[in-house]
Amino acid sequence: MNIGLYFGSFNPLHIGHCIIANYTLQNAPIDQVWLVVSPHNPFKKEANLLNEYQRLHLAKLAFAETPDIRVVDIEFGLPKPSYTIDTMVYIKEKYPEHVFSIILGSDGFQNIHQWKNAEVLVRNYQFIVYKRPGFDIINKNIKINYLELEAPLLDISSTKIRQYIKERKSIKFMTPDAVLKEIEASNYYRS
Repeated sequence: MNIGLYFGSFNPLHIGHCIIANYTLQNAPIDQVWLVVSPHNPFKKEANLLNEYQRLHLAKLAFAETPDIRVVDIEFGLPKPSYTIDTMVYIKEKYPEHVFSIILGSDGFQNIHQWKNAEVLVRNYQFIVYKRPGFDIINKNIKINYLELEAPLLDISSTKIRQYIKERKSIKFMTPDAVLKEIEASNYYRS
């Protein structure tokens, strides 16, 4: 089976993440998308993160009725911060029957040369890259096997959602309804 791995903090998961996951599933040569909730991305401050199990729960709520988009906690048992190369080595050993691609935006793609063991990643995996405004797809630093997607994008971010919650503004329609209800019920991101 061909699996597209969509890594992220998903802090919180929002409608833009859902659109990217579904669009990639429909338009790339993959059978499933696995949303990999990262406990701690080395490029982000851990202090701003909701607990990884709470973020995992929110993501699972969003995709509960979408069998071809799975939410996985693969990185939870790996050392922190989460490096893609470590996850890929682990996942390939655990699931040798699958072929994996890495889904990411053109913003992250531009910085791939800064990733731990980037040369090993680009040599062994295909990247599925969706365009983000202001970030070219072309990466001149590394020769890379990639598929370019013109996914629909929204000007929405987890940072903006957290800010709205702190300011007691509505985030309705920014997250799936189940995620919104859980955030409100549990008072996530208030402080």
